[in-house]
Amino acid sequence: MRRILYTVLVLLLMSQVGWSDDKNAAKELLMVKVEAALSVLQRKDLVQQEKNEQVVKIVEPIFDYNLMAKLTLGRKYWPGLSEKNREKFTDLFVARLKKSYIDKLSLYTDEKVVYDAPVQEGIKIQIPTSVISKNHRIAMMYKLYKSSNGWKIYDISIEGVSLISTYRSQFYDILSKGTIDDLLLKLEKPETK
Repeated sequence: MRRILYTVLVLLLMSQVGWSDDKNAAKELLMVKVEAALSVLQRKDLVQQEKNEQVVKIVEPIFDYNLMAKLTLGRKYWPGLSEKNREKFTDLFVARLKKSYIDKLSLYTDEKVVYDAPVQEGIKIQIPTSVISKNHRIAMMYKLYKSSNGWKIYDISIEGVSLISTYRSQFYDILSKGTIDDLLLKLEKPETK
């Protein structure tokens, strides 16, 4: 009986160490990418266009854009799309997401990022962070999962509002009144501010 108890305890401890390693690895990856992006944004010798291109190259590998596109349409609409429409939607969604991200890069001044302890939720990890700018603190939550290619971001929450949920709400509104072609047309048009 004691042998079984020891075995169970060892397995539990080993799994906790594995989770801790996962959490730390995900946090380390995020920190490296964000700090590298901030270093580029601080460079005075680059014009904004060059900064944008370099930052996108740094952060792009840790985003799972395909999963993000799928999640925005959810179980309600994604399964009903043809392969052609899935590809077109994903391409348009990713272009919209990148443009939105790039537009915000020009707003960078001297913000600092603080990383809190990661939280494990099953096979997913959430990393709470704060962006601090001139006595203003913006709470963010990076949501990652472990893919065959390493840790990938599938959602970000800003001040408690999920990026995926925001897009899903917008897309569901369009799809409830129209078709996927209406949504694709809307995504093809430049975003108005």
